[in-house]
Amino acid sequence: MDVRVRQLRALVAVVDAGTFTDAATALGVSQAAVSRSVAALEQALGARVLQRTTRHVALTPTGTRIVAQARRILDEIAHLQRIVTDAHTEVRVGYAWAALGRHTRRLQKAWAAAHPRVPLVFVQVNDPTAGLSDGTADLAVIRRPLDDPRFATAEIGRESRYAAVATDSSLARRRSLRIEDLSRSTVAMDTRTGTTTLDLWPADSRPGSVRETPAVDEWLTLIAAGQAVGVTAEATAHQYPRPGVAYRVLRHAPRISVRLAWWRDDPPAQLGEVLALARTAYGWSAAAPASATPQRAAGSAAEGVQGVGEEAGDGLG
Repeated sequence: MDVRVRQLRALVAVVDAGTFTDAATALGVSQAAVSRSVAALEQALGARVLQRTTRHVALTPTGTRIVAQARRILDEIAHLQRIVTDAHTEVRVGYAWAALGRHTRRLQKAWAAAHPRVPLVFVQVNDPTAGLSDGTADLAVIRRPLDDPRFATAEIGRESRYAAVATDSSLARRRSLRIEDLSRSTVAMDTRTGTTTLDLWPADSRPGSVRETPAVDEWLTLIAAGQAVGVTAEATAHQYPRPGVAYRVLRHAPRISVRLAWWRDDPPAQLGEVLALARTAYGWSAAAPASATPQRAAGSAAEGVQGVGEEAGDGLG
């Protein structure tokens, strides 16, 4: 079996883009080159991985299993490349939706004081590992389970959940909300990297309409227009103030565990110090274990957040 990396990249690009033409654009090659690569892969594997029609392509059952493994292989190759080429001139922390909210600047300033020549840089990568798997980030901020044995995680804090609603809606006139208050609205969700699922709602009061939003800007635009509401982490409310969007704390909603993740077999040299500073920023003891209960941070959760209700501290104990 002679499988090439470019063949795997072509297959994944076609699956992600939906067509050979769009995959070719994403890869910067011709459509014919993508077609040849996928055909050569199928020949090398001795199995058809894509079903082709005049309008679209779809994975075969065998192709579904192959593309999952292809993603893992490409992640591992990217990781190898990062090990070889990374000059360690900065520490990159990836995040998919929001960084650390109001704690981000506090962490960066504490790091800069200790390491003035090695910047701590936050980079947004909207994938489940927040850039960790492809080498974009050395560490990643994770707010949903990361069930991948290649990575280790440690909790650094916890955040309340907020509702995001249009400022001219009746919901915005309230100082805090319950998850059930959103049931009659279309709820915008990022099911790939977000923290919101239908399981947050009681079975008898789940929203009847859900709109998939793969990026935070689209999510905010929908909400500002009154076309949807959203549920998000506290950090989003601090990181993304937006005209037309009001954030209201959700009472009695489960808090979100905020964790840092890294490659289990290649932890960054600065891991321990970043963990300690991040936990301190969240109000944890620097030596607190991952399972410890965070202390309440000084001040209201609404401090410095545009559009958050006066009782935004409700439920933050």
